[in-house]
Amino acid sequence: MQSKRKKLFIELMGILLGLIWLAPFYLMLVNAFKTKKEIFMGVLGLPSSFNFSNFVEAFNELDFLNSLFYSILITFVSITIIIFFSSMAGYALARNKSKLSGAILLIFVAAMLIPFQSVMIPLVSMFGKVDMLNPVGLMFMYLGFGCSLSIFLYHGAMTGISVSLDEAATIDGANKLQIFTRIIFPLLKPISVTVAILNTIWIWNDYLLPSLILSQETATIPLKMFFFFGQYTKQWHLALAGLTLAIIPVIVGYFFAQKQIIEGVSEGAVK
Repeated sequence: MQSKRKKLFIELMGILLGLIWLAPFYLMLVNAFKTKKEIFMGVLGLPSSFNFSNFVEAFNELDFLNSLFYSILITFVSITIIIFFSSMAGYALARNKSKLSGAILLIFVAAMLIPFQSVMIPLVSMFGKVDMLNPVGLMFMYLGFGCSLSIFLYHGAMTGISVSLDEAATIDGANKLQIFTRIIFPLLKPISVTVAILNTIWIWNDYLLPSLILSQETATIPLKMFFFFGQYTKQWHLALAGLTLAIIPVIVGYFFAQKQIIEGVSEGAVK
């Protein structure tokens, strides 16, 4: 009897937590169909009519296809170079047992404690002098800010891979690059998925750094969303419709990559 009550309590708590988690999505979807007047009259109720004009106007105001293109481009290229360089750095630091490699790893770990706000002004000033205030410069900055945590994760994963694999491949005539690309990197798939998820969430939703680097022509979706909030007025109906449009590519991307994401996270949890 006590076990049934405990099970019922857990189920009720799960339902309650699920409702709390879904509440923001409900508010966003319901109010995306309302006029500005209806939103101020009440945010919890259903709209009087499901009008898609908010989505059409938000689509045009956001220049959605252009901003979506730059969001995907910047996120994909940034994640690719972060995984590529961080995995190689983690491999090199893990296989080299010298004091210098330990000091370099410590520097990368310490860099995670430095807030971006403390370096953003000199960083942007320096890049402005070399004309790197564009998507390419932004990707390079993401590599610098994202590699510290990524290298730390890859270094930790490398400690679980035996050095005997490297030695066996060396005996077979493979060089260091071949050992890493053909033997070691495939074994790092779980941690690569983790690194990709962590950095994708950060880069896709980042506002501050793109606002300092990008122009209106190359602005990402979070940067475009700012234009719905003026000094004297806030267009909540368009902003919520724009947020709904911005979530759709994430859901579609997860739908196509869910198998790889679940497998990678599961393998990482087992290891």
